[in-house]
Amino acid sequence: MSSPPAARTPRPPRPSLRLRPRLPPRLPLLVLRATATALAVLAVVQTMLAASFLNGHYDSLKAHELAAMALDTLVLVQLVAAALVGLVARRGPGGTRGPFRPLGTAALLAVAAGAQTAFGYDRAVGLHVTLGVLLVSALLFALVGAWRLPLPASGGAPAAPQGAAAGRLPRPSGSMEVAQ
Repeated sequence: MSSPPAARTPRPPRPSLRLRPRLPPRLPLLVLRATATALAVLAVVQTMLAASFLNGHYDSLKAHELAAMALDTLVLVQLVAAALVGLVARRGPGGTRGPFRPLGTAALLAVAAGAQTAFGYDRAVGLHVTLGVLLVSALLFALVGAWRLPLPASGGAPAAPQGAAAGRLPRPSGSMEVAQ
């Protein structure tokens, strides 16, 4: 005769292979803001170094080149942060994602910064100066745009809109009296 089957002990659940570490919802936007601020400061430093070179201080050209390399690197970091803002940072209750406008802005800034560096090394001074003015302006506008994005709540839910809708003033309700 055969013996009865031994009782099986339940196995502990295996960890899922799809586990991914969750990124804190505020982190990508904070990195985006930090990179936008650092890029704006670097852009102003670049203009001062270029002006110093044009005034005859030829040693400032090497510092201008080093600052350009730092700016190019930081633009790529901002590109990654902007992608994370769009994908991760602001998941709402309906699975909505954050805005993708910062990603487009960061991509254009990366292309412009690369072209600016190429024009500088090619000594195309007319194009380099013109694109430099446009790039500094774009970096300052990107700085304002990064700081205008609402910071997500720490729990991952989007920040509560202020007023009737996010970014708008509430409409007056009721009758309004005009003082004479």
